[in-house]
Amino acid sequence: MNQPSLDFTTVNKLRDRAMAQVATNAEGWRFGFSDEASRIILMLLESGPQSGEYLTLACKAAGVTPHDDRAFGPVYMRLARKGLIEKVGIVQRRRGHGTSGGNVWQLANAR
Repeated sequence: MNQPSLDFTTVNKLRDRAMAQVATNAEGWRFGFSDEASRIILMLLESGPQSGEYLTLACKAAGVTPHDDRAFGPVYMRLARKGLIEKVGIVQRRRGHGTSGGNVWQLANAR
């Protein structure tokens, strides 16, 4: 079976464009969403590594709710690109029908 080759430069550009649109929509829905979510995520990670699902649910429990949970993706990416957090593992997801692939995050300077 022939599969098309992946051009990662194009794939990454498309991903970044989609994430930027999601982030823009989240800010339009709730001004300051990204900053509020970032503050809570960083505070929670001070106690050690946590799953992205746990962090997202904690933000929502604190009232930081976007138009769509996928809006948290750009928050994690921004924090990682700034060198503030890093992926340190993968866990089985509690949501998403228990599929694998949930990220575990920690503060980047926690090593």
